[in-house]
Order: sequence, then C-alpha cells, then structure tokens
Amino acid sequence: MKALGFNSNDTAPILFEQETPVATGRNLLIKIEAIAVNPVDTKIKANITGISSSPKILGWDATGTIVSVGNDVELFKCGDKVFYAGDVTRPGCYASHQLVDERIVGHAPASLTAEQTAAMPLTSITAWEALFSRLKIAGDIDAGKNILIIGGAGGVGSIAIQLAKVIGKLNVITTASRTESEQWCHKLGADNVLNHHSDLVVQYRALGIDDPDYILCLNNTDRHFKAMAELIAPQGMICSIVGTQEKHDLDCLKSKSAGFVWEFMFTRPMFKTSDMITQHHLLNKVAQLLDDGQLTSTYTSTIGPISSDNIVKAHKQLLTGSTIGKLVLTAINDE
Repeated sequence: MKALGFNSNDTAPILFEQETPVATGRNLLIKIEAIAVNPVDTKIKANITGISSSPKILGWDATGTIVSVGNDVELFKCGDKVFYAGDVTRPGCYASHQLVDERIVGHAPASLTAEQTAAMPLTSITAWEALFSRLKIAGDIDAGKNILIIGGAGGVGSIAIQLAKVIGKLNVITTASRTESEQWCHKLGADNVLNHHSDLVVQYRALGIDDPDYILCLNNTDRHFKAMAELIAPQGMICSIVGTQEKHDLDCLKSKSAGFVWEFMFTRPMFKTSDMITQHHLLNKVAQLLDDGQLTSTYTSTIGPISSDNIVKAHKQLLTGSTIGKLVLTAINDE
C-alpha cells in the first residue's frame, strides 16, 4: 500500500510504500476513496518531535470500500461502502488503505458522492457526542430551548447547527465573522448569527431572547470563557472541543449550578470504552438522515488527490482559520 507520512513537524509529507496490513479480530481493511482534512491533523503534526525514522500517517476522516475483514467482524462484509473517523492512536487515512475497528465505522450514505461522504464522519461524531452525550439534549424534552454555537461555519459547526435543529429541535444562535460564513450558517438553519470578534454578551442580549440553556464552543475557549459564563442560563451546560492555554475559574458557574464539559471524539476508541459501538450506531443514523434529506453534507471543495503538495495546501488552508465547511481529497494514486 502507499501512504503519506511526516518525519518531522516542519517538513512536507513523504510518499512511501509499506506492506498492506492484514485485518484481524474486529478490524476492517478499507480501500480509501476520499478523505477530509481537519484541524486535529495540523495539531498532531505540530506535536511530532525530532526526526522520526518511521513516517507518521495522519488523517482521521474517510470513506471507502471494505476489502477484507477480521475473523470477529459482525457488522460488515467485504464490498460494503463505509465512512469513519478512526482512532487517533492508530495510523491515519493519508493512504491507499487503512485498518479500522468496525465499532467506530458506519455504512456510508447511499445518496452522496465519495467527496460529500468523506466530509461527514469526524465532525458528525464530534457534534453528535457534544450535543447528545455531553450536553444531554433530548429533542422531545428540550425542544424550543436556546443553544449558542460559537464558530458555526467550520466543519463541526456546520453539522452541529443542523443536528441542533433537526434532532434537538432547538433555537440555534451561532457565530461567524464574515458575510460568506454568516450566509452559510443561515443556509444550514441558524436562527441568528452573531460575530464572535465582537462582544458576544452585548450582541446576544440585543436579540431579546432567553439566555442559552446550552453553549457549544468550537472557537477559542480562552477568548470566550468569560462571555460563556455570563451568558449561560441557570442550570445550563457549556461544552467545548477547544483546549485551553489559560486557567479559568469554574467557581463563576457555581451560583448558576451550571456545568462545563469537554468533548473529544477520539475518547471512545482511545480508551476502548464499553460503549465504543455507539459511534457505529450514530454514523448509521447520520447516513440515514443524509439519505432522507434531513441533513446536508458540509463538503465545500476538493483540493485534488492525496499527494504531498495537496496535503500541504490543505493544511495551510486549515491554519488560516477561515475555512467554511470541509476540504476533501480524493484517493491516492495507487498504481
């Protein structure tokens, strides 16, 4: 198989060949048809220290076809089209093939192209877990409540807006900083769009609506922590996916009996939790919602096939912090 890997954090990925892995246990061997890039790729690359003799394969967002299965596989068969984000502790999808545990893989939506499908798994898992596992939103109970999603135009925000509306039945207030990203958020179903470069408290209160019962932070937790703590409704919940560099005083949430929780979509596969298979089920649900037209793919553009130049180009775009939706690459040239 062919793959692209990094030997250090300041060089371009190198193309190399290695023996194609064998599927054992509950693993699936998947021939990759398209991948998407995510900020986690650039963060893990930045944390590569020194010079490695074994190139590190990044990438955790892909779709493809199963070409072999382990002897304990129960959920799939050879030939199945699948999509998945994978396990950050294992080699990624900047490659022609990848081994993935079946419990974190879903059946691909039938109505989407490979590029549209590759855009969905990592962000869908992140948004779904944040909304329904961490914030514990239940559409039949919480319908009509307010959620503030900080950073609505990126990959996670683009699907979180939709899930909050379709499954959570919430009133969605989100943020964007440019005309095109504001329009994108409204297109996906946001009821109101604020500017996260301006005072969020002043803007939110100007809407004349109740304070948010839920806040999902997808953009700079440090910058927005004080505003989130001030805005969150009594007994509300805040969830963030963005790590902090500063110390924050959680006592400011005490009088409101409000909570703060993290979401990291790799937790289940990293720690082999007993509910790992939850990601299989939620991806299948997302695929059905996409096929039914209740959700829309957050795919925005294809950079080209998986190659060193295109990976570098994709990472540069991600690092600008201005990407709308998801960037996708097609299969590596495996000839």
